[in-house]
Amino acid sequence: MQAHNLLIAALVAGCFAPGLASATDGYFQHGYGIKAKGMGGVGVALPQDAIAAATNPAGMALIGDRIDFGIDYFRPIRSSDVVGNAGPVNGHFDASDKTDFFIPEFGYNKMINPQLALGVSVYANGGMNTSYTTAVPLFGTTKAGVDLMQLFIAPTVAYKITPQHSLGLSVNFAYQRFKASGLQNFVPLSSAGTALTDNGYDSSTGWGARVGWTGQVSDTVTLGATYQTKTSMGKLDKYRGLFAEQGGFDIPANYAVGIAVKATPRTTVAFDIERIEYSGIKSVNNPLLPNLFVAPLGADNGAGFAWRDTTVFKLGANYRYSDALTLRAGWNYNRQPIPQSETLFNILAPGVIEHHLTLGATWTLASKSELSIGYMHAFEKKVDGANSIPAAFGGGNANLKMYQDSIGIAYGWKM
Repeated sequence: MQAHNLLIAALVAGCFAPGLASATDGYFQHGYGIKAKGMGGVGVALPQDAIAAATNPAGMALIGDRIDFGIDYFRPIRSSDVVGNAGPVNGHFDASDKTDFFIPEFGYNKMINPQLALGVSVYANGGMNTSYTTAVPLFGTTKAGVDLMQLFIAPTVAYKITPQHSLGLSVNFAYQRFKASGLQNFVPLSSAGTALTDNGYDSSTGWGARVGWTGQVSDTVTLGATYQTKTSMGKLDKYRGLFAEQGGFDIPANYAVGIAVKATPRTTVAFDIERIEYSGIKSVNNPLLPNLFVAPLGADNGAGFAWRDTTVFKLGANYRYSDALTLRAGWNYNRQPIPQSETLFNILAPGVIEHHLTLGATWTLASKSELSIGYMHAFEKKVDGANSIPAAFGGGNANLKMYQDSIGIAYGWKM
């Protein structure tokens, strides 16, 4: 029965995989599970559904027998401007030829006994999409863009070591898919020019793990902590001439701590701090300069996107208005990971969002099942790339801009 549900999870996720894209906390989602998304993404110390293992696997020991399905409609608006360039390439470039994405989620949890839970959470880790309406002349002669998606299937075991404390472990199976287009100008700078652009989709898989703890330290306070290892992914061979380490694109390690406080009998406030270690992935962290002219693209020290590590702050609250209605709100902030001097390559990956505002609600239906919604607005952020274009490319500035909205719906029930 459990293997059957794992298979269902994989099939459900696979149906939606072609439409995944995300870019909020860098290229990670701001939260996992529609309930958590409505509270700024909090969840380290506040599990609310069977997607809990995506944030902290220990939470699966606290949610009981559940099944949850959800889908999030995500709409990013992104663009770039090239100014002050010596060549005829200045202008505004619209990267939102594609604006509509759907992000699925699925969770199943079963209490084997009062202490032991087995479950699986299926979710989009994150991703990035730029689809320019025209060529970006600095990059090439055809429409520029990239499309990255990452999907996790996380079988989980969680155990209550005492009535107040739980430990959890997820084994993460990850699938990612990527394509790039319109980058012909970089072919002479590549170690494998035929494996740099316009090769359609390539994919890879990999494995990692997440561990977590939750502890109720008083009648009103619960704490949590979680750590996810770097997920080692197979090479993207079709793009071995673009990404460092011959097509390497591992998923970075990340860790978080959280607290949930029952401020009143009807109100819970939660706060998480998360650290995402983009610096551990060469294809993401390597700088453009001097790497671009020292080592070819695709080499171990080939140029990357120069993303720095980022710390994410998540604050959320829920209010049980009645037995049938729970209301949620939240805020999420991270210092965007792209230095001003490194915006040129990030015309392809403008993950500059910092502030998010979220709202949500859950209705408990007559059948005792639950219908939840969550809304997120990511406020517009601009990054002006002062002197970010090398003199060899005509100099000047590459400026990035993005804002986003999403709205999701989920349905779940206790078994």
